[in-house]
Amino acid sequence: MPTFEIGEQDFLLDGRPHQVLSGALHYFRVHPDLWADRIRSARLMGLNTIETYVAWNVHAPTPDVFDTTGPRDLGRFLDLVAAEGMHAIVRPGPYICAEWDNGGFPAWLFRMPGVGVRRNEPTYMKAVQQYLEHVLPIVAERQVTRGGPVIAVQVENEYGAYGDDKDYLRALVAINRAQGIEVPLLTCDQADDAMLERGGLPELHRTATFGSRTPERLEILRRHQPTGPLMCMEFWCGWFDHWGAHHHTTDPAQSAADLDALLAAGGSVNVYMFHGGTNAGFTSGANDKGVYQPTVTSYDYDAPLAEDGTRTAKYDAFREVLGRYTALPAETAPARRPAPTGVLADGRRTVDLWSVVDGLDGWLDAHDVPTHEQVAAASGFVLYRTSVDLAEPAVLAFTEVRDRAQVFLDGRPVGVIDRSERGTSLTLPAGAGRLDVLVEDQGRVNYGPRIGEAKGLIGPALLGGRELTGWRVLPLDVDAVAASPALAADAPASAGPVPGPSFSVWETDLPQADLFVSTRGWGKGVVWVNGTSLGRYWSKGPQTTLYVPAPAVTGRDDRVVVLELLGGPGDLALVDAPDLGHTEF
Repeated sequence: MPTFEIGEQDFLLDGRPHQVLSGALHYFRVHPDLWADRIRSARLMGLNTIETYVAWNVHAPTPDVFDTTGPRDLGRFLDLVAAEGMHAIVRPGPYICAEWDNGGFPAWLFRMPGVGVRRNEPTYMKAVQQYLEHVLPIVAERQVTRGGPVIAVQVENEYGAYGDDKDYLRALVAINRAQGIEVPLLTCDQADDAMLERGGLPELHRTATFGSRTPERLEILRRHQPTGPLMCMEFWCGWFDHWGAHHHTTDPAQSAADLDALLAAGGSVNVYMFHGGTNAGFTSGANDKGVYQPTVTSYDYDAPLAEDGTRTAKYDAFREVLGRYTALPAETAPARRPAPTGVLADGRRTVDLWSVVDGLDGWLDAHDVPTHEQVAAASGFVLYRTSVDLAEPAVLAFTEVRDRAQVFLDGRPVGVIDRSERGTSLTLPAGAGRLDVLVEDQGRVNYGPRIGEAKGLIGPALLGGRELTGWRVLPLDVDAVAASPALAADAPASAGPVPGPSFSVWETDLPQADLFVSTRGWGKGVVWVNGTSLGRYWSKGPQTTLYVPAPAVTGRDDRVVVLELLGGPGDLALVDAPDLGHTEF
């Protein structure tokens, strides 16, 4: 029977010392038809292991559903890892961070009264146990001890940065073992004495996360893991981006030198990220350390393998380093070639948002403004509607707006209240009419104490200092709207600028290849190709393109839909390469 164990100095694979050379690749950030290609590129770089998180909210949109089909097929992903002759490390959380919406927690979890997150609290632990009872059997039957690829499983994630509940960690260990996990259980924390102490247990093998100053960080880890192999579970070779900031990059030569120092010291590694992929749809998270900063759509991460699966200078530099510690295949990953270009202009049909929402079911009546949780809106948009009659201008104010509210009177824009700018109010002009407040959840916080906070309008709503009541509320499923064949079907073909907010539809034959949609000149919104959401765009940048994976394109009668919130030029361009933005302020 194959084995993977922790020895006095090394990881032991079938009893022999083994250096884990792993790369992070999240199946839920990559089109499933491209999983095999990305895994193969990892092997060609010299890696022997693939690491993935499991995002609870990807699989459980509601408490009574656990979906493992199609893009959520973790078992198939692990089988593809095995088919490539590689091992796997699985990190099922339940918390993952990962710049992912809510750190992987499903939004419905926080509707449970009294739930206590990331601690040994009964309501939370019951939900966690149900989740792990779904996901761990998929992992257990694919352990190396049963002829599969999985060599290790991580318990929680960087817990020392959040809490210090040892009973909670032990409860997670018990669940893992009860569900048949036989391989080593690991923890990971930043290379910080306090975090490593809080986040681990004597019975678990500690690993650390860092991306530089390797000897110093290994020394800190050794203080808390006095025996056994040293491993950097997240070797940060790049970073993620926020809307309105710059695109992060790191020097390939310096990152390669840091990797070499780690491997030369006998350490094992998980390159984070080897291939980042995409925060498609409404899956990107956010940070809030005093200022709310939503994460962009691209999770390219300046990783060795770019968002479109092509190798970078960092890939070549890392491959050279890895070749000093393992035998390299003769073949390497493909370089990028120019993508097909063109402009979608003719045949566009556009319809304004108001005519769409007036024909939708699902409106709810509310006395006060409810949160998104209270109307079961897990992500995206909610429309709040009421009537006003003002003899003179008055201030419309909320306790908080999470995260961005566009305000309209009789369909005409009044202004925007943006959480990132600490906005909570604006002035309405005098007059009577319909007041609409379109609120966008721009990504739930994925790190720190604000995990699980409510989204939407945090009341009371005040107009001129008096409470404004009598609302109609619509959880707006824009994915369903975009997928409807009836969307804009009766609208005439149009040209010229697109007003906002509106939906635009093109039906055309796209090139069957990886594509890059340019959003330069457009304001803010979402793009879909054949029902697949490419994710958000925003003129704040830094990124000005959206990646279209080739499997999302049919090449015949392709359907492109754009939800534009502010207004755009009307023509949609395909460009030959990604543009993830400026790298300096």
